[in-house]
Amino acid sequence: MTTIQLIIVLLIGLTAGLVSGALGVGGGIIIIPSLIFFLGFSQHMAQGTSLAILLLPTGILAVMQYYKGGYVDFKVAFILMLLFVIGAYLGSIISVNIPDKMLRKIFGIFMLLVSIKMIIGK
Repeated sequence: MTTIQLIIVLLIGLTAGLVSGALGVGGGIIIIPSLIFFLGFSQHMAQGTSLAILLLPTGILAVMQYYKGGYVDFKVAFILMLLFVIGAYLGSIISVNIPDKMLRKIFGIFMLLVSIKMIIGK
């Protein structure tokens, strides 16, 4: 990894952390597109790398702040976590068998649809 690439990775990580802590998002919206556009990762490599950061408790400090503010429902979080593990496994089986260009289009359309829904409301 070159020095420039390292700086880019550091900036991506910091930006994703800031956005995640502030808005609850980061991997799909910041990390994946950034790895593709700034470092030339394939869609599969970007998704796999983004998922890899979930292996460690990367959000623990942010969760502590939300918990202090009374904004964490651990019962719901635990249920989501269990089903997320199952869904992530099944999704990865599907994803690795989709051609990279098609996967990138599916990802982009998904982000677009979510964006439109967030903008127009209910």
